[in-house]
Amino acid sequence: MSNWVYPLGSARDGVWDVSLGTSDSALAVDGWAHTGLKVATLEPGAGVELPAAAEERIIIPLSGAFTATVDGTGYVLAGRPNVFSGPSDVLYTGIGRAAAVTSPGGGRVAVATAPAREGHPTRLITAAEIPVELRGAGNCSRQVHNFGTPAALEADRFIVCEVITPAGNWSSYPPHKHDVERDGETALEEIYYFETQVAAGSPAPSDADAIGYQRVYASDDRPIDVNAEVRTGDTVLVPYGWHGPAMAAPGYDLYYLNVMAGPGPVREWLISDDPHHGWVRQTWDAAAIDPRLPFGR
Repeated sequence: MSNWVYPLGSARDGVWDVSLGTSDSALAVDGWAHTGLKVATLEPGAGVELPAAAEERIIIPLSGAFTATVDGTGYVLAGRPNVFSGPSDVLYTGIGRAAAVTSPGGGRVAVATAPAREGHPTRLITAAEIPVELRGAGNCSRQVHNFGTPAALEADRFIVCEVITPAGNWSSYPPHKHDVERDGETALEEIYYFETQVAAGSPAPSDADAIGYQRVYASDDRPIDVNAEVRTGDTVLVPYGWHGPAMAAPGYDLYYLNVMAGPGPVREWLISDDPHHGWVRQTWDAAAIDPRLPFGR
């Protein structure tokens, strides 16, 4: 395990399967300051508590349905069977607000966080309200749920979305970066939390090992070199550098939750492509979107 790659179980903290970068995370990550993630798997009727803190949060059902209570008000998150079945209701809590999350039937829930100062109202975003984008084309086709982007959510610091990549396709491609503040680029840390599944209709055996891959490499003199095999529950942190592709291996669909935030004055996702590979975008004009998309239709 490197400082940036956390296989399932390596970032566990009490009831949390993953707890990285949040105000109460027990595991400190050197050089990490602007984003956080918590993931919990809950038995029927069980719950988790989120104490009030100077961070904003989005509660995201990964599987199952949940009830979240913020400042005494309860919100029902209808949820979904799994992350490959389309968008879910999500809840933005604002900052400085304690929250309690319970699951009547059991399930898995993620909480994206970022240190923040400016308050915004708690907001329930239903699945029907979430913008679903089909990005790229051909074998670079993927599906993006833009529930926590600046166009969809009024927030202080973070940008949050989730991406589904069909088996055999590449996403987070061409490789790109957002690690300096300059014209056309914003400095943003980024978290990738992964889940995988055997693609529908595959003749896979019952013990098939659903895998994907994530690449991160240096864009300047700051060293980083990640070429990670990922499975359900694994997390990769991107502090800086070129990142991509995120590869869905043939036979296996790939999901990831992205959490981005940084120190700059503008909450915006502005990127630079690796100049060796940015030309690939031009090929999408003549290619069709993968017909397997969208998931959850």
